Amino acid sequence: MYLRLSHDTRKCNGKLRITGSKSETNRLLLLQALFSGFLIENKSNSDDSRVMEAALNSDAKLIDINHAGTAMRFLTAYFSQLEGREVVLTGSSRIQERPIKILVDGLRSLGAKIFYEKKDGYPPLRIKGRKLIGGSVVLPADVSSQYVSALLMLGPVLEKGIELKLLGEITSFPYIKMTLDLLHNFGVSFKLNSHNIKVNFLQSPKKNLQLVESDWSSASYFFSIVALSEEAEIHLKSYKPESLQGDAVLKSIYKELGVNSRFVEQSLILTKEKRKLPEYIKLNLSKSPDIAQTIAVTCFGLGIGCDLEGLNTLKIKETDRLVALENELSKLGAIISITDKSLHLSPGNNFIQDCSILTYEDHRMAMSFAPLALKTSLYIEEANVVSKSYPDFWRDLTELNFKIEER
Repeated sequence: MYLRLSHDTRKCNGKLRITGSKSETNRLLLLQALFSGFLIENKSNSDDSRVMEAALNSDAKLIDINHAGTAMRFLTAYFSQLEGREVVLTGSSRIQERPIKILVDGLRSLGAKIFYEKKDGYPPLRIKGRKLIGGSVVLPADVSSQYVSALLMLGPVLEKGIELKLLGEITSFPYIKMTLDLLHNFGVSFKLNSHNIKVNFLQSPKKNLQLVESDWSSASYFFSIVALSEEAEIHLKSYKPESLQGDAVLKSIYKELGVNSRFVEQSLILTKEKRKLPEYIKLNLSKSPDIAQTIAVTCFGLGIGCDLEGLNTLKIKETDRLVALENELSKLGAIISITDKSLHLSPGNNFIQDCSILTYEDHRMAMSFAPLALKTSLYIEEANVVSKSYPDFWRDLTELNFKIEER
């Protein structure tokens, strides 16, 4: 799908309901399979969550999770402890380029039987499920928090629980905290001490209804829209002031970029605030790397510079997001440079019209660039990639008077 985006008025007003958090949903789906007996409301309708749920309910010997990186990591942990079950876990060509050795080594140290079908350290994996009793695992914490979360969620069903000794700087810690908070909701006890986390076995978890908060990373695109608008008031459901999601830091970041946010009942209300903008902003996004693309594009649209650091995990996402950002922002006229963990954007107001933005099979590339239609018309290639996390994205933009033409 090839779309041309534009906006005639630069005024955006509307009320939208955002799908449930993909991160919360995927964790709860795994815990539902481990614990059974509880319901989940407001589940994410993303491709990733649908793939995850289908895989957990499947009896197939070959499970293809397509582009769903979270599902690959969480399911590797799940099937490793499913006694008597043997599966081959595979995915798209990009998934087969994304490393999983750290997680596999950690599970193997607990006694898991996991084998590489092709290249050592990468999917596809052959997993021969067996009873695991738990214990201690040492693993690097500076690559992906999903490795940590996958192991932590096994703790309550392992006789000895699980203790993680994390090496190096912990990346995306809010996602680890989300996992621990969700476990706590079920009555699971844990100890967190700097780089050590111990999750204890639990005989009888609580079986309460679990309500998923809407996705904050999906909300990020509307923060960007408000920032780039002349006038805007957008109501987003369903959000809460005390969120488990690290991306809720958007509220404070975008305050500096002219976006006021407040809560009324379950709605997050974003309004345009006329204020003097900074010439530069500097942020360390190691705790919330998924919003880096949105922030970089917003800064470009506002003509301000940014220095974004702590982005080392972006190289192993759906694409190398740093390279992708450099390529596509440069097309639009940006002066930008990157390292393996940072991005530098110079201030400027040069917008090249009708550029065609490549999405690199990355949902966040499509959605983060879309708000620029408030500044200049542009094209989005392979726009259907948004279904990975936010299938209704293009429909919701039309509610805000974006003009979207399929070519």
